[in-house]
Amino acid sequence: MTSQRYDRPAKVLKDPAKLSFDYVPERLVHREKQMERLWMIFRPVLESGVSQTALLIGNVGTGKTATSKRFCLDLVKRGSETGKPMDFVVVNCRQRSTESSVLLRLVTHFDERFPDRGFSTAEMLRTLHKHVEKRKMHLVVVLDEADVLLRKGAGDIIYHLSRFDEEKIGAKSSMSLILISQKYLLDMLDPASLSTFRRANVITFDRYGGEELRDIVADRVELAFYPDTVPPESVDLIADASAEWGDARFAIEILEKAGMLAEEEGLPQVAPENVRAAKALTYSVVTWSKVEQLDIQKKFVLLAVARSLKDHAYVTTRDVEKNYQVAAEEYGERARGHTQFWAYLQSIANEGLAETKVSGDPSGGRTTYISVPDIPVKALREMLENMLGEKE
Repeated sequence: MTSQRYDRPAKVLKDPAKLSFDYVPERLVHREKQMERLWMIFRPVLESGVSQTALLIGNVGTGKTATSKRFCLDLVKRGSETGKPMDFVVVNCRQRSTESSVLLRLVTHFDERFPDRGFSTAEMLRTLHKHVEKRKMHLVVVLDEADVLLRKGAGDIIYHLSRFDEEKIGAKSSMSLILISQKYLLDMLDPASLSTFRRANVITFDRYGGEELRDIVADRVELAFYPDTVPPESVDLIADASAEWGDARFAIEILEKAGMLAEEEGLPQVAPENVRAAKALTYSVVTWSKVEQLDIQKKFVLLAVARSLKDHAYVTTRDVEKNYQVAAEEYGERARGHTQFWAYLQSIANEGLAETKVSGDPSGGRTTYISVPDIPVKALREMLENMLGEKE
């Protein structure tokens, strides 16, 4: 029976690799402006063979690394089309936080058999020079999380790479440098390194908004899932669940886990409940202790939310208020009026136990929708019913 479960064909996930953090889409949604800036900065590399530098800054999950990889892939392709050989190497400086380890990564890009010890920084730089000159190419080095190098006192490597062709006279440059950091780090550079960086070449990556995250998730759904297996309400729920951080990686991780949960259950679609479970597995703020400290009326309201959401991603306050009145009666308590109910709901939302959003409707009115993206509503309902005890 178990083997049949593992052998059955996928119903929702068409290509899970498209959800990997290492996957670089052909088109980066909502990062067009940053790509345009990079092309503007690096145009002289293709046209005149001069070196360039750039700094990409932004929070985790804002597309810095993906944008740099997409740009470098496109740059190599453009160079090939115009007869100007280009190549690039991405170095994660959190994993390689010393000068020698960074240089080893660059040298082994050309020679995988190069020894991992026994060579000085100067010797590895000379070896790197020989490889680049032999191939008559322009190499773009991307130092991801470059601020780690500076914090660990390994900033000299930035100086060496930014002045890679300093001894050449009249010849075309053979290396450009892109730094990626969560923080503005130019002020951390020594004056000699800073002189090669133009402050105008700083590209900022702001956190994604809710609508932008929705577009990103929808784009990955199209790439990774079979048609019509991720309904719009599940996409909306993922976007809302990750909007607090503006983190596309977080959104894609929830999408991936939700898809895997749907596959495990043999479902034809990724349901809102799969999304909630995926969010809880990834990062949950709903805990037993947090729910337990609510007073009894707020517990009734939260129970009403959980019951209302049984088969939905979002419900209206009207639906929840009806279920709140029923829940209070079930447990022998008097339900409070609308104004107090609304205050309870806002308090629960402020605690992060539910989310509310206001949306316009065709009649010109405004409707408040409620969701629980952080925990499966079945688990929340059972948790609350256990706390409240047996019905009278």
